[in-house]
Amino acid sequence: MTWLTAESPLIDWQQGLVTFPEQAQIASEEEANPNPLADLPAQEYDIAINLVPDAKLSPGPIYGMTDAESKALKQHIEEELATSKIRPSTSSAGAPVMFVKKANRSFRLVVDYRKLNDVTHKNVYPLPRQNDLMAKLQHAKLFTKLDLQWGYNNIQIKEGNEWKTAFRTKYGLFEYLVMPFGLTNAPAAFQHFMNNLFRDLVDITVVIYLDNILIFSENPEDHPTHVREVLSRLLNNQLFCKLSKCHFHVTTVDYLGIVISPKGFSMDQKKIEAVTSWPTPKTVKQVQAFLGFVNYLRQFIPNFSLVARPLHNLTKKETPWSWGNLEEQAFQELKHLVTQSPVIIHSNPDLPYYLVSWTQSHDQYKWLHAGPSPNLGGSRYASGVAMGAILSQQGEDNCLHPIAYMSKSFSGAKTNYNTHNKELLAIIKALEEWRIFLEATDKPIQIFTDHQNLEYWMQAWTFNRRHVWWQIFLSDFNFKIHYCPGKQSGKPDALSRQSDYVDEPVEPEVMLPAEVFANTSEEELEIVLEIRSKLKEDPSLEPIIQFLTEDADNAPPLIQKAYRDYNWEEDLLWYRRKLVVPDSEALKEQLFREFHDLPLTGHLGQQRTLELLGRNYWWPGMKSSAKEWVKCCPTCQANLCPHTPVIALKPLEVPPFPFHTISYDFITGFPKSQGFDAILVVIDSFSKFGHFIPTSKKVTAKGLADLFVTHIWKLHGLPVKTVSDQGSTFTGKFLRALYQRLGIKPAFPSAYHSKLDGQTERVNQFIKFYLRSYIAADHLDWATWLPLAEYAYNNAKHAATWKTPFKLVYGRNPVMNPSTVPANVPEADLVANTCHALEA
Repeated sequence: MTWLTAESPLIDWQQGLVTFPEQAQIASEEEANPNPLADLPAQEYDIAINLVPDAKLSPGPIYGMTDAESKALKQHIEEELATSKIRPSTSSAGAPVMFVKKANRSFRLVVDYRKLNDVTHKNVYPLPRQNDLMAKLQHAKLFTKLDLQWGYNNIQIKEGNEWKTAFRTKYGLFEYLVMPFGLTNAPAAFQHFMNNLFRDLVDITVVIYLDNILIFSENPEDHPTHVREVLSRLLNNQLFCKLSKCHFHVTTVDYLGIVISPKGFSMDQKKIEAVTSWPTPKTVKQVQAFLGFVNYLRQFIPNFSLVARPLHNLTKKETPWSWGNLEEQAFQELKHLVTQSPVIIHSNPDLPYYLVSWTQSHDQYKWLHAGPSPNLGGSRYASGVAMGAILSQQGEDNCLHPIAYMSKSFSGAKTNYNTHNKELLAIIKALEEWRIFLEATDKPIQIFTDHQNLEYWMQAWTFNRRHVWWQIFLSDFNFKIHYCPGKQSGKPDALSRQSDYVDEPVEPEVMLPAEVFANTSEEELEIVLEIRSKLKEDPSLEPIIQFLTEDADNAPPLIQKAYRDYNWEEDLLWYRRKLVVPDSEALKEQLFREFHDLPLTGHLGQQRTLELLGRNYWWPGMKSSAKEWVKCCPTCQANLCPHTPVIALKPLEVPPFPFHTISYDFITGFPKSQGFDAILVVIDSFSKFGHFIPTSKKVTAKGLADLFVTHIWKLHGLPVKTVSDQGSTFTGKFLRALYQRLGIKPAFPSAYHSKLDGQTERVNQFIKFYLRSYIAADHLDWATWLPLAEYAYNNAKHAATWKTPFKLVYGRNPVMNPSTVPANVPEADLVANTCHALEA
């Protein structure tokens, strides 16, 4: 009865009359071509089959056929020769052919072009996303659907390329003159052809997916004009439609398996019946076939990824076949959800959007079978294996109705994200999925979650590189996140049934004020954006990106092994969790300026500069680049100390823990700076962590004790052992009495060598080099730079431990870039501004 719905006839049951509405006049009989297939014009568009360098094509085997298949093959060849689609060939190539049975039990010829496709240069012209096509129909009132006759055969093979399409049969060798089915570039080429033909109409009155054309009109009176224009272009290009598959001037139409009407979208009833009558799978291939079919309908199914997860697990190579209760429940639940799917309404940009997101774990699978709707409380499980979201708007009944569902499984490194990251990732992916609706809206997107802890995460002062990219993405959207406790939020689909939900929300709390995004340094954002923009300009990275963004699982084993350490995430390329930098000299110079020249890094040597940069970035030959940069750095060359002869020093015992043993020394000879003229250098012998304390060269024993209490003991406790140079100040009676009272055993160097404390001496050289690199010409600002020198020293990998002192003491390395948030303290802003000015 589908034709009754499509044609909408008037039925008089008493008189037994069926009256069809008068069809609009589209074309006159005189305009029709009485012999449309005569003298086919040469089309401007054809397809070339470009092979990769050194590619070779060898002939394939000839498969055996039954009598029925042989008869069908002979008939097919005769028909194709008669219509000039193929011709006899003398090609050195020859793909094998076979038959597959259609649903009506007839035969369809298939040419096995796998060998040709393997050596064909791929055309990456994109096919339109189904969601993008449907989004253009939000105001449409009338539709016409056209289906082209012969599909790909409407495009000719470029002259000189015909031999590559040759196929071998028991009746001879033939080659195609038109584009056959089975070529790897056929879909891309055909979509390109159709988009060029209707370039000025696409997304305005027409949407096109390969040979499926849908004409739509907001004003029904304009529809005949729109249809006439499309048909005229098809006729002028000798493209013809299958009348049996065309529907003219209808208010409801089945397009790409989805029923479209002015009210919204719904599933095709035939597909619903096909799913509900699907037999229980007995093999992995049958599971894959079922998942492939229902996956097409996933936009109508909430929590598809989570519900289908047990079935997806069965398709993994390492999983043995076992159809148990969990798999059967998942199979039956998917069938149930298909029958319960609601009508998805068209989006309306004039109304606000409501987004509910959540994450779930295996523990939630039990309650999923009580109904089709997930409970937001499920996102409290940190071990979530899937994420989901619903995008809704108010309908004419003032209730929320779904526009779309999203469901994705966590994969790869994302499975190890903590709760905060998983919850925010669910929001990120939902915004990314529905960007075509949400990015341009001028009304704040209302996002609901039951995770109040997101507020703490977003207000933290430290962002890692993943968060930096998320912050860049989120800045494109106008949104507010509201906290709704799990008990009050209920099931997300309940939102679409409660008319009072929007009018009387449960005291929503804004969790993400826009100002918190100012915490990430502009330098970091600029570098990430620059890397992202230049990645695809680097030809050396093209095969890696292509491997990661296409079907990596089906790549040859050697390719999989070669690229196994790479990952593609957030449109960025990663190598062993480090951001890959494309081959751009300007970009590399920018990184070296940040990780070598800035006061926070301190003009370190080649190895330490390489280590700092290598914490987060990588490119081939980075070691050579670092060596060349340091070698050519004018500041480094101008401030290098003369080489000091190596003197044999007495080795110190390795302490058992940080700040068990400390060594200290004075550096003097400085001009007055903020009232100081000397530096007290204190070094932890275990971690090599240093404190650089400005002081006076005339400091008394009591003053020195005060410095230790203020800067050392309050942070690290009492050292068990101290090492000094046995100067008069250090060995004063007051310090000896203080050591004795505190139970500290002082250890003084042996008399034979006054430079026993070699580690402090090396640090002293670093401090002098650092200050020479940054202080003003009059040297009166050295005290201002001393804290930055301390930071740069503690953040550099030490030659003795091959770790940074900072990490040995605190268990992590510090955040590198200064915050761009004003400190409201003039002195602090002065130092930060100086850092930015030096970088610029």
